[in-house]
Amino acid sequence: MRTKNRLTAKGIAAAAPGKYCDGGGLWFVKRPDGGGQWVLRFTIHGRRREMGLGPYPGVSLADARRKAEEANAKGRENVDPIKDRERQRKEAVRNLHLFEDVARDAFESRKAELKRDGKARRWFSPLELHVLPKLGKTPVSEIDQMDIRDTLAPIWHTKAETARKAMDRIGICLKHAAALNLNVNLDATDKAKALLGKRRHKAQHIPAMSWQEVPDFYQSLNDGSISHLALRLLILTGMRSEPIRFIREDQISGDVWTIPEDGVKGRLDTTREFRVPLSPEALRVIEQARAFERNGYLFPSSGKKSAVISDNTMRKVMKSRGLDAVPHGFRSSLRVWLADCTDAPHQVAETIIAHSIGSAVVKAYLRTDFLEQRRALTNRWADFVTGKSSGEVVKLVVGQ
Repeated sequence: MRTKNRLTAKGIAAAAPGKYCDGGGLWFVKRPDGGGQWVLRFTIHGRRREMGLGPYPGVSLADARRKAEEANAKGRENVDPIKDRERQRKEAVRNLHLFEDVARDAFESRKAELKRDGKARRWFSPLELHVLPKLGKTPVSEIDQMDIRDTLAPIWHTKAETARKAMDRIGICLKHAAALNLNVNLDATDKAKALLGKRRHKAQHIPAMSWQEVPDFYQSLNDGSISHLALRLLILTGMRSEPIRFIREDQISGDVWTIPEDGVKGRLDTTREFRVPLSPEALRVIEQARAFERNGYLFPSSGKKSAVISDNTMRKVMKSRGLDAVPHGFRSSLRVWLADCTDAPHQVAETIIAHSIGSAVVKAYLRTDFLEQRRALTNRWADFVTGKSSGEVVKLVVGQ
């Protein structure tokens, strides 16, 4: 009797349930329902093993013999065909990771570092808008500098800052993929930058109102609406729009407003939270805003999509008056007033508008947030914008 190829296609189709040897370690196991399973028995490193080669009739006799021969060839080279198949399967899975999946996993991993756990999705939006529509369904292992160049070329010069952020996010995603043991080209972003060339981008300052014009504008915000009150508080404190919009009743204690760490842009000090001294005028504005309080927020949204007013609410007030200046510009108005009309030290002036100052080493040793110095200056700023004092130069006297 032949030692190999003992079975025939017609024979296994008509065979009764049971086990049949084709030779060379290949066995056919027939089930009562007419289906079956191909099994290869072999010895590797002195160990007896069985390897499934697939179901019958999905895998034909010819296919089973081919698979058995390939596995036996591996065995003759002292390579375990079962482990080798598993290795190939894992490699195939790794290579099939799509960029979209890696990007979303990278975003999830970084949420703890982002404001409010990244709920606003600002970190992810450059990818979502400009990268995923083109590269999302591409296996991450196949992405190279040409793909990245072609993806970002349309916005590289016209939307330079967005393109920079998108390129940065792509680099982070590739590093994340590498950490997952995926085979990626970590130099792809640098090479893509070289292909795209230097961005034609001229930095533009945020439009701001001169400090001399602020008092008249402040006085015009007099209808007691949420948007007017929010703008008044933004002008008085010099804070960014986001912490103003998300201010809560429980963040205010006496005449100090403590912005939690996830509402602070950058790391201002060793505590990360940021204390804002509130002038009597700021406290008056907050008292008026309490009439609108909902779920703890002083400036709640009238809609259902967001808990607080949108970033555009205050901007609309200024735009409706034909002003080029925007709410964020009042931080510049305050900072220039501090430079022109006070002798505030640089570190104190920068801290007033919540700018990070100094290196990590400097911050480690400079363990103060200049609260009282800032209080004296913001009180004088409040007097100026409400018309209680002129713009003449004032001396910084702590405790006033």
